[in-house]
Amino acid sequence: MNPPILKAMSDITLKLTVSPPPHWRSGRTIQGMMQAHLLALVPAAAMAVVMYGFRAVSVIGLAGTAAVLTEVACLRLQKRDVDVDNYSALYAGVLFAFLLPATAPWWLVTIGGVLTIALGRTVFGGFGCNPVCAPLVAWAVCRFSWPSAMDIDLNLANYMINSPVDQLMYYGVGSLRQFDYMDLFTGHQLGGLGSSQVMALAAGGIFLLAARWIRLFIPAGFLLGVAGTSAIYWAIDPAVYADPMFHLLAGSTVFGAFFLAPDVSSSPVGKIPQTVFGLIAGAMVVIIRTYGVYPDGVPFAVMVANLLSPLLDRLRPKYFGVR
Repeated sequence: MNPPILKAMSDITLKLTVSPPPHWRSGRTIQGMMQAHLLALVPAAAMAVVMYGFRAVSVIGLAGTAAVLTEVACLRLQKRDVDVDNYSALYAGVLFAFLLPATAPWWLVTIGGVLTIALGRTVFGGFGCNPVCAPLVAWAVCRFSWPSAMDIDLNLANYMINSPVDQLMYYGVGSLRQFDYMDLFTGHQLGGLGSSQVMALAAGGIFLLAARWIRLFIPAGFLLGVAGTSAIYWAIDPAVYADPMFHLLAGSTVFGAFFLAPDVSSSPVGKIPQTVFGLIAGAMVVIIRTYGVYPDGVPFAVMVANLLSPLLDRLRPKYFGVR
């Protein structure tokens, strides 16, 4: 007969389970996260359909389909389990579609959807391994390769309204009198298919914050970086530089703050690194809009900040009691 203490220990060993980390689970999954992010994009997609018509649906659907099929093909070539039911590929394709003009040709949308997964994710190891936000990689390739097909003002020239960031770059601050800030907020501006729907994107971003799918530090730092940097330029010469409210409402600023910059694999971890990351990306938006050759600096600003993520992750507070 075993001593009582040994009997008790033998019962414990039967109950303990050794498994890979993480040992503490929150119950949240990638599928749930992607579903929440897709749900947050629904208001902006609906406003895009109202503004641009059925072409918006075809662009979003084609980009998402191309991304999902490319993910299936890449996983099969790698002889890995096909797990496209987590919606991560679909979400990446929709993000790419939101950056396109509504009249983008079908071949451009398809190529971008393929590049989002093949070049933006798979070559780095798949979901969670990409150092740069995957849809932005595809957007950059398409922007450099087919600039005329990606130009917002050129492709949407039949609309009576204009792209505010294009107007600022080519015609200066004096041309911005045609824009009412409430119209910009409600999405009455030319821009990316869904990235210019400011009010809807802000509602989606607030939903993600409230549901705790994203943290406040990157969006707040991003918007503060845009507002602070533009305020400095505006204070220097308001006749040359646009005011902070314009930079916040024009282009894809809000889209970048809530959906591109907080990308889980290409953004840093921790309160201080995330805040600094957001500030750098937001400041770069205004700097690119001021000195760059591309009207909307949000995609390039986020990609530059992505490359700094490994360094920013080293910004950590000292341990308690350490000098």
